[in-house]
Amino acid sequence: MNSIQLKRIRKEMLDISKVSSETFTAGPKSDADLLNWEVKLYGPKDTPYEGGEFLLDLILPPGYPFHPPTLKFVTDIFHPNVLPGGAICIPMLKTDQWKPACKLLTIIDIAVNLLAHPSEEDAIEGDAADLYKRDRQKYEKTAREWTTKYATPS
Repeated sequence: MNSIQLKRIRKEMLDISKVSSETFTAGPKSDADLLNWEVKLYGPKDTPYEGGEFLLDLILPPGYPFHPPTLKFVTDIFHPNVLPGGAICIPMLKTDQWKPACKLLTIIDIAVNLLAHPSEEDAIEGDAADLYKRDRQKYEKTAREWTTKYATPS
């Protein structure tokens, strides 16, 4: 990791640490590896994800910030924008849409917002997207069940 990259990552860590948040925590998994981060999203109030703690991996590539990071749910979640296995659809993370000025805090905020407001236009998980569009009550019931089963702290 070069000094410019290290400076950028440390600045982003500082910015994230200043955000007093009830919606997430984030930071490198270890001081020895600043490219591998752990993000924990807390299910927003009045959503089917309320009370859940969702673990995500945020991986910065060696070319960060000139190449986009990857963000993936580790915790199973029933959501239109998350595939089984955890891949999440955030358009700004696509190589052709990524801009080096994008901040990790922005990416995390988008993920938090997706829990409260799934994006129909970026839906990638067929069953959840279909239920979300045609039977919101059943979608919310299923998402709540998954939250209870997979994301409730013990």
